[in-house]
Amino acid sequence: MAAQKINEGLEHLAKAEKYLKTGFLKWKPDYDSAASEYGKAAVAFKNAKQFEQAKDACLREAVAHENNRALFHAAKAYEQAGMMLKEMQKLPEAVQLIEKASMMYLENGTPDTAAMALERAGKLIENVDPEKAVQLYQQTANVFENEERLRQAVELLGKASRLLVRGRRFDEATLSIQKEKNIYKEIENYPTCYKKTIAQVLVHLHRNDYVAAERCVRESYSIPGFSGSEDCAALEQLLEGYDQQDQDQVSEVCNSPLFKYMDNDYAKLGLSLVVPGGGIKKKSAAPQAKSEGATAPTAEEDEDEYAGGLC
Repeated sequence: MAAQKINEGLEHLAKAEKYLKTGFLKWKPDYDSAASEYGKAAVAFKNAKQFEQAKDACLREAVAHENNRALFHAAKAYEQAGMMLKEMQKLPEAVQLIEKASMMYLENGTPDTAAMALERAGKLIENVDPEKAVQLYQQTANVFENEERLRQAVELLGKASRLLVRGRRFDEATLSIQKEKNIYKEIENYPTCYKKTIAQVLVHLHRNDYVAAERCVRESYSIPGFSGSEDCAALEQLLEGYDQQDQDQVSEVCNSPLFKYMDNDYAKLGLSLVVPGGGIKKKSAAPQAKSEGATAPTAEEDEDEYAGGLC
């Protein structure tokens, strides 16, 4: 079966080459017919699992379409070539071709198709190169935003923000989350704005920037309904505990359902948040008075209590 499909592919390639030849009575190559034959060859090679040959056929198809000024079809062929590279586990090269396809979709005036291609590329590369995936998701968001499709744009920004947090690129994450929040405010999705404020505060505190975290909450008072929400009350309690270096209070807030059931990346930030000073928990009760005759611990003994580090 595979051999039959390979032969079929080779036959289509031969036909395509004939359509491209010129002669005394044929001055111009027949790019349209050649592209069609290259496309058929690609399908045959793909069915035979000959992905390298399928990729080459797709690239030849793309060039034929470009020469015929059929940008949309050329972009489709480049995208298919990228998919063949994906099958070969050559993900960076696959993403490069899909990006090229998306630029051609934009040039052709089909931004929706461009955005979908970029999003697919982001998903492909996310586990291999998160930094590149962030860039692709942000590009996709920009395309959707330019088309005034804000709900789609903010969804992609959310993916970028979570990847930035996962990579502990907190400075960039704060900007990305703020952009999300602005869009949610614009489309009047206020409850999600509250959740984004929680995410912002957690990121700022992991940056050890209490002032920015407090300012973030203060600025959110202008969002309708925020000041009376459970999100606001929890954040005020969190900031109070952090400012007073009360690890118990901070842990209590971050272990509440409001925080634990956020997106996983933000929930982890809450669970790992430690107050300044090393996160020593306040003692719940004063130590019992020692019996008469017992001596107070020396400074050296007091130090030894934490000599092995905090657990």
